[in-house]
This record gives sequence, C-alpha cells and structure tokens, in this order.
Amino acid sequence: MTLSSSMKNRLVVAWLIVLSCSIVLIFWRYEWKYSLPTPVPANYHDVARGTRIQLPASAQSLRTSDAKPLFLHFFNPDCPCSRFNMPQFKALVERYGNKVDFAIVVMSPKTFTPAELQAKFDLPHPLPVLRDSAVAAACGVYSTPQAVLIDAQDKLYFRGNYNRSRYCSDERTGFAQQALDGLLHGNYLLTFSPLALKAYGCNLPSCTQ
Repeated sequence: MTLSSSMKNRLVVAWLIVLSCSIVLIFWRYEWKYSLPTPVPANYHDVARGTRIQLPASAQSLRTSDAKPLFLHFFNPDCPCSRFNMPQFKALVERYGNKVDFAIVVMSPKTFTPAELQAKFDLPHPLPVLRDSAVAAACGVYSTPQAVLIDAQDKLYFRGNYNRSRYCSDERTGFAQQALDGLLHGNYLLTFSPLALKAYGCNLPSCTQ
C-alpha cells in the first residue's frame, strides 16, 4: 500500500511535533527548571539574617574553635547544580580553610559514605559530613546547593546561592565568597543582591521536617 502525499506530510508533521516536544522536555529537565527559583515548601519557616542558630546535637562538634565562623555546604549528590558547584566549594575550602570551619550537609534519601563524598570533592583534607535534615530546617535551607555562613556568635550571616550561574562561572556574582570576605572583615552592613538570597537549584528531600 502506497501512502498518499497528504498522509506523508501528516506523518512528517507528527514526527516533527514529537521531536520538538522531546527537545523541550530535555531542555526543561536539564536546564530551564534549574534557572527558575526553587518553589518554597508550604510548611517553610524563614530564618532571618542575624538570627541565633540553634544547631541540633549532631552539628555541635563542627567547630574546631569558638573564634571561627562556620560554613555549611548543603549538598545533594544527585542534583546537577550541586555537581557543577563542587569546584567552587573546593576552592573556598582551600582559600579560607585556615580561617573558617567548613562542613558538608548531605540532603539526599540515598546513602553516601563520608569517604565517597571526600572522593567526589577531591578535598585536600577530610571535612565533617552530616546527614541531618534538622540542620537545614534550623538554617532555613530548602534547596541545593546552598551556602550558610554562621559567625562566631552563632548568628546567621549569610544563607544563599554560591553564584548566579548554574555553572558557578560568573566571578562578579560569587555570593558565597563575598559573604566570607565580608564576615572576615567584620562587615555586618554588607548587603546582598536578591539573586544571592532567592534559592535556585534542587528541592531538598525532608528538609523542613
């Protein structure tokens, strides 16, 4: 049976529609949705800058010194944004590690051992690794990757994005680094762009229990 010209045209149009929809779906899954703000959970409780952070017992031993700030890196190994963020986080650890205590807070329903995470980051020395959703709730975090910087008096100095770029390639908007520099210089009047404070990335599982 030979297809008519009109039937062939309809098949071609149908194939192009399917192909276009597939391209849009792929773009949405891997790019577009991560350029949009992360939806705020219905039961989310904001934690304002300057709030004294009461970390759960699991996080009480993260500081090596009471005089050092604490930097928490909220990380999900399955989140594309978190994976692209690894080099920038590693650079911050290498640059500020002698002045700031760093720790990784894993937010994932999957189990990742500290050794596996150290290998992923290729860090020069081990960092504390936590798996406690109460830490995210205490800091007001509901997406990954997010940076939280707590000063030596346990007050929230910064909670937000590392960079406006998903690939952390825009040096002008290195928000986490700006926060570290600001706190270490005692600048408590430093203000941040809305792009720094509105969460982008992947929703955290069980982050607001």
